[in-house]
Amino acid sequence: MSYLIDGHNLIPKLGLRLDSPDDEMQLIGILQEFCRLQRREAEVYFDGAPAGQARTQKFGIITAHFVRLGTTADSAIKNRLEKLGRAARNWIVVSSDHAVQDSARVVHADVTSSEKFAELVNKSSRLESKSNTDKNLSSEEVDEWLKLFGRKE
Repeated sequence: MSYLIDGHNLIPKLGLRLDSPDDEMQLIGILQEFCRLQRREAEVYFDGAPAGQARTQKFGIITAHFVRLGTTADSAIKNRLEKLGRAARNWIVVSSDHAVQDSARVVHADVTSSEKFAELVNKSSRLESKSNTDKNLSSEEVDEWLKLFGRKE
C-alpha cells in the first residue's frame, strides 16, 4: 500500500517546525528514507504554494504536490481519492484532519493519524540506526579473517 500524506499536518508531529523555510524539504527527506525502508511509495500534499510555484515534483519514490494558495491540501487529497476510485482501497491516508479521514473512509482507503504515522516513522528510523551500529570488526575478528585469507605484507 502507498501513502497519501497531509504534509503540513505531519510536519510538527515529527518535531519539525512549520515556520522553518525548508520544512517541506526536511519532511520529504524523512519520507524518502522511511519509504525506502518500507518499500512503499508516497504522495505528500502541501498547501499555500505562492502563485507560479504550485507544482507536482518527483523526489524518487516521493511525489510532492505543492498546492496553490487559495486551495487546500485537504481538498487536493479528497480530489485524488475520488480520482483513484476503487483503487483508493490500496492507499493509506495520513492526516489528523477528520474531514480528510472521513473522505478516505468513504472510498475504503485505510486511515492513520499524523501522530500514529510519526510514531511509525520514528520507530523505523531508530531500528535502522540501531541496525547500522557496531558493524566494525573486533580485533579478534580481524585476526581470524587474516588467518583465513592470508596476511599480505
